[in-house]
Amino acid sequence: MADSQSTGLADDAEKEDRESGGQTSRTGRGKGKNGGTDSLRFSDENGSGKGKKRYLSDLSLVRFVTTELTRGYFLEHNEAKYAEGREKVYTCLRIPKELEKLMTFGFFLCLDAFLYVFTLLPLRVLLALLQLLTLPCCGLGGGRLLQPAQVCDVLKGFIMVLCYSMISYVDYAMMYHLIRGQSVIKLYIIYNMLEVADRLFSSFGQDILDALYWTATEPKEKKRAHIGVIPHFLMAVLYVFLHAILIMVQATTLNVAFNSHNKSLLTIMMSNNFVEIKGSVFKKFEKNNLFQMSNSDIKERFTNYILLLIVCLRNMEQFSWNPDHLWVLLPDVAMVIASEVAVDVVKHAFITKFNDISADVYGEYRASLAFDLVSSRQKNAYTDYSDSVSRRMGFIPLPLALLLIRVVSSSVKIQGSLSFMCVLLFYFGLITLKVLNSIILLGTSCAFVKDANMEEKLFDPPPSAVSSRINSRAHRAKPPHTAEAQKEPTTEKPGIPLASISPQPTYMAESAALPADALPKTDLDTFLTTPDEEEDVMKIINTDTGLDEEVLVRRNPKKDLLEIDRFTICGNRID
Repeated sequence: MADSQSTGLADDAEKEDRESGGQTSRTGRGKGKNGGTDSLRFSDENGSGKGKKRYLSDLSLVRFVTTELTRGYFLEHNEAKYAEGREKVYTCLRIPKELEKLMTFGFFLCLDAFLYVFTLLPLRVLLALLQLLTLPCCGLGGGRLLQPAQVCDVLKGFIMVLCYSMISYVDYAMMYHLIRGQSVIKLYIIYNMLEVADRLFSSFGQDILDALYWTATEPKEKKRAHIGVIPHFLMAVLYVFLHAILIMVQATTLNVAFNSHNKSLLTIMMSNNFVEIKGSVFKKFEKNNLFQMSNSDIKERFTNYILLLIVCLRNMEQFSWNPDHLWVLLPDVAMVIASEVAVDVVKHAFITKFNDISADVYGEYRASLAFDLVSSRQKNAYTDYSDSVSRRMGFIPLPLALLLIRVVSSSVKIQGSLSFMCVLLFYFGLITLKVLNSIILLGTSCAFVKDANMEEKLFDPPPSAVSSRINSRAHRAKPPHTAEAQKEPTTEKPGIPLASISPQPTYMAESAALPADALPKTDLDTFLTTPDEEEDVMKIINTDTGLDEEVLVRRNPKKDLLEIDRFTICGNRID
């Protein structure tokens, strides 16, 4: 009876607390008569000074533990967050498959450009020289002795011949023993320096070769502002020779690592790949940056495969081509390749995760590389495909092919007519492989271009020419309000600092002057041709009203994905 009365008093007190909003103060403890647990007792004081008791629910350790064990929550209350996290997991799981598709396609692109130096380039040089020899009999059919493509082929052939005659005097055995005598730490530092130097050489070397090709084939009616063909040719020969020597030292260092007893140097060199993750993952990447880094990874992987082939050839020569020694080398080769693949997968997976980039972007990268291959087969092509690969990926096949020829010629002894027949059959096999690879690549590339709806872009002028016209007009054309603003003195507006006021470029007039074909037409074109400008919102405080105002600040236009030709900085960054 007493318990029921106390419960009623507590209920009345709670109702009055809700209605009058009285303040509560703790006064003591009460205890039930039937052995009940202790309850907290509060007294509420109103205007008349009367206190009313209230008993709250029981609080105990058992009840707290029970609540912790039985309480629940609902994930659907934050559905967007959990769905986004699940999509990131799915994207990371898709990255290895999509990345390896891109890497495989890029590998065969590099292989096609590399085989071109051994197979079709000698034949094209012979045809060009034969045409020169038959000119007195046939006469001049036009204004040129040779077509521009033939001139470039002849220059490449002369560069290869001169550089091979120079590199044949380099003693590979002396270089091997000189490097082997160094300590492990020195070799590790040397290998890192060689990697950086290789990127710098690749970045600057294609510019040297392009300058030579353009200087030799520039139309005569144009004003020639250059130092001459012969100085450019000598610079190209010096570059190819130095780059070949650099790759030879790199291959020799890798060979020393393979032949070391405790394999410590090889382990250190493999761990250097994982350092690349630290330098790339925690940086901000956009789609264009990721595309350029992917191209660099393709070139690096193909170059490593050629270096491993050179190491195997040198080791097999030292062991008199014993096939048993090949099985000794294969575990180390597989370990190097596996570490390279693992580093690339982890690096790209976390870059796409941290920058919210979808895995479908690698399909767009494949379409862009396929576009280069298909466009080089057009009648209005402005470059050879091997040069296009060099500009896109930074892969220059001439130094690497020169080194491989040097190693094979010193490792394989050709004596007798049977040996010459074997060499001839091997050459025909290389031509067959080149033709088969080119046919498959061309068919695959056409399918990629068709799926990406990029056929119309094949008939457009070169992207570099379009962008240069846009930039030149942007510098020449000035809007009317800009000229008027220059006449009037610049005054600071209230609430807006002068630093935040900048002249806005006019892109509408420039885009209207362009042909309709140069503008993006499809969804992929919208990605390949990034927006001309992006607007950032800057908040400033108006001194008159004291309120925040938003000002749109325009950023510079981004590069077209098809315009990105090589890494302009050795860290694979673009402007």
